[in-house]
Amino acid sequence: MGAQNGKDLLIKVDMATDGQFQTIAGLRATRVSFNAETVDVTSLESQGGWRELLSGAGVRSVAISGSGVFKDEGTDERTRQLFFDGETPDFQVVIPDFGIVEGPFQVTAIEYSGSHNGEATYELSLASAGALTFTVL
Repeated sequence: MGAQNGKDLLIKVDMATDGQFQTIAGLRATRVSFNAETVDVTSLESQGGWRELLSGAGVRSVAISGSGVFKDEGTDERTRQLFFDGETPDFQVVIPDFGIVEGPFQVTAIEYSGSHNGEATYELSLASAGALTFTVL
């Protein structure tokens, strides 16, 4: 995979739980982290004293964060309401020349900031809330 344009990494939300995804507007920076916990099964019998891990036993998760400016009333309102209602609708994360991660996420944090001589900005954090699918682009 060669160099990619950062603006092509998109976070999309299912606006009405009907499978129609819309890009969360105004994002300037986006980050996606894939995580997998390990389950250590090392014992006195482990060959050469090397750590042994139990394959496929750990919890997998995805964390998403983004920051930007307010651009679209619809996605701003939907994201804010998801936080207050604690809902876990489907989101899509489009990673250029890699694939699309899709599934339920919970909005775990929204932070608002601004200065007297600049625009109002926000930061958003999401945590995976169930099984995710991955589609290769």
